[in-house]
Amino acid sequence: MKRIFITLALAAAAFTARAQEDPIVMRINGMPVTRSEFEYNYNKNNSEGVIDKKNVEEYVELFVNYKLKVLAALDDRLDTLSSYQKEFRQYRDQQIRPLLVQDGATEKEYRAYYDGMIARLEGKQLLQPAHILIHLRQDATEEQRAAAKARIDSVYQALKDGADFAELAKQVSQDPGSAGRGGVLPWIGPNQVVKEFEDVAYSLEVDEISEPFLMSFGYDIIKLMGKKDLEPYEELHDMIKKYLDGQGIENHIAQQVLDSIASQDQKSIEQILDEKTEEFCAKDDELKYLVQEYHDGLLLFEECNQKVWEPAAKDTLALTAYFKKHKKHYAWKEPHFSGMVYYCKQAGDVEAVKKLVKKLPQDKWMTAIRETFNKDSVMVRMERRVFKKGDNPNVDSLAFKDKSAELKPVKNYPNVGIFGKVLKKGPAVWTDVSSQVVSDYQRLKENEFVAELRKRYTVEIDEEVLKTINNH
Repeated sequence: MKRIFITLALAAAAFTARAQEDPIVMRINGMPVTRSEFEYNYNKNNSEGVIDKKNVEEYVELFVNYKLKVLAALDDRLDTLSSYQKEFRQYRDQQIRPLLVQDGATEKEYRAYYDGMIARLEGKQLLQPAHILIHLRQDATEEQRAAAKARIDSVYQALKDGADFAELAKQVSQDPGSAGRGGVLPWIGPNQVVKEFEDVAYSLEVDEISEPFLMSFGYDIIKLMGKKDLEPYEELHDMIKKYLDGQGIENHIAQQVLDSIASQDQKSIEQILDEKTEEFCAKDDELKYLVQEYHDGLLLFEECNQKVWEPAAKDTLALTAYFKKHKKHYAWKEPHFSGMVYYCKQAGDVEAVKKLVKKLPQDKWMTAIRETFNKDSVMVRMERRVFKKGDNPNVDSLAFKDKSAELKPVKNYPNVGIFGKVLKKGPAVWTDVSSQVVSDYQRLKENEFVAELRKRYTVEIDEEVLKTINNH
C-alpha cells in the first residue's frame, strides 16, 4: 500500500519555508514531530470536558509512548494488513469524500428533486383522501363477492343517511393503517396509488363522497378531504433536505465525482482518494492531523492488541500468579458472594441443582445445568457471578441472611436457590474479580512493552521548542 499516511505525518517536518514557523519539537527514532502536530494532539486531549487534564510536561510522556507504539506497528508492517487498510479507509473517506462535493451541488440536487415532484404532478393538485375499505381476495367465491358488495353498499347507504364518515371508517374499514384515523390517508399525487383509486379521487370535489367501486383487493368508498397546489420550494426545502441527506445524497454526489475522475484519468477510486487526501491535507493542517490520528490510532490498537492486551487476557497462569502476588489490592470492605442464584420451575430441582454442581468448577455449572435440566425445555434459569450486598435480593436473603430482604422469584420460576460461598475478606481466585485483574495485568504488560520500546528507539526532545507550545 502506498504509504501516503506516513508522508502526511512527516510533511510538516520537511525542510521548507515553513520550517521556521513550525519547528520540530521532538524526534522519535529520527522521525520528526512538528510543534503544530504536538499542539493538535495536546489541545484535543486537554479540551473542555476532559476530566484528567495534563500539563505540557505530563503530556509529553504520554505522547512519546503513543508515537513509540505507532512506530513499532509500522516496523511490524501492520499497515500492510488488508483488515487495517479497509478500516482506515472507511474512517478517512468519511472526511475526504464530502470535500469532493462542490459548493451548491447538494442544493442543486434539492432543487432537482422538487422539480421532479412538480413534473410527477402532471399539472394536477395534491389530494388528501379518506376511505372505507372492505377487503376482497382475488380468489374469492361468488358468495364472498356478494357479501362484500352487500357490506359496502350498506356502508354507502348509511353515509347517504347522514352517518359520520370518520366514525364509520373507524368501525368498519378493513385498512388497519388508516381506520384509526377515521380513514384519512396522506396527501397523494398522480401514480402514487392504484389507478382505480386515483381516478375516483381526482374526480371528486372537496367533501364529496364517491359511490362504492371495486379494486383488485376490495371495495372502497372515498371522501375527498382536501386539495392543494404543491407548496413553493422555499417551504419544502428543509423537508427535502432532511430526506435526501438521510438517503446519502452527499455521498452519492461524491461518488459521481470519483467515477468521472476515474473514467477520465484511468485510475482506480482508491488511487484517486489517496491523491485527494494528500491534496486536501496539504492545504489543511487540522484535516491532516485528523487523518493521521485515524492512521496512528488504528495501528496503535492493533499493535497493543497483538503484543499486549490479547496475550495478557489469555494467559491464565500469569493472571493467577499476578492475583496471588497482589491479592491484598483486591480486598473487600464488605463480604461478597461468589456463586450463582438460580430459579426452578419445580421445587424438587432446587436441591437437585446443588447436588449436580457441588463438585464441579464454576465455569462448568451452566453446561451441566443445560444438559441435565434444560435439554427439552428450560426448567432452570441461573445467574453466576460475584455479588455484593444490594446486587440481588435473593442473594441478600439467602447468602447474607438479610432479614429485610425478600425473595423475588422470576416469572414462571417460583423456586429460588443459591450455591457458592461468602467471601468475607476478598476474592478467593482471580476469576472472582476477573475484569479488574485482567485490566491491571494488561496495564503492567503495556508498561513493560513501552519500557522495551524506549530501549529500542531513540527519543530526542527540544526543550526550547517545547516551551513555546501554545505560546508563540
